[in-house]
This record gives sequence, C-alpha cells and structure tokens, in this order.
Amino acid sequence: MIRKGQVTLRKELLAHLGIQPGQRIDGKVLPGGRLELHAEQATGTIRGFIGLLADHSSHRASLDELK
Repeated sequence: MIRKGQVTLRKELLAHLGIQPGQRIDGKVLPGGRLELHAEQATGTIRGFIGLLADHSSHRASLDELK
C-alpha cells in the first residue's frame, strides 16, 4: 500500500471482478478483517453524457461534419 492508501491488485483479480482500467471499485467491510469488492456500476444515461460534452464547446457540428 502506498502512503495515499492506494493498493494495487493483480491483473487476474481485476479480471475476475470484471473491472476495466479507469473504472471505480466499490467495497464493503465484512467481519474478520475482510472486504467485499465489486466494480462500481455506471449511473446516468448516454443522453446525459452527450449533454456534458456539448457544454464544453461553443462549436456546433452540422450533420455533414459528423459523417
């Protein structure tokens, strides 16, 4: 564990949990010094995500530019 409290998990453990690079992990403390970990599920919709991107640029693309 590093000073910031971060730990590194082996590749096969991450694969078993279905965790992709950059994805967050959620956990629950269990008795006996154990943890239960799982990949955090994304919340929101694709429409909301696209709306976030639209707010970062004043340029609006035409349909021809998108092709």
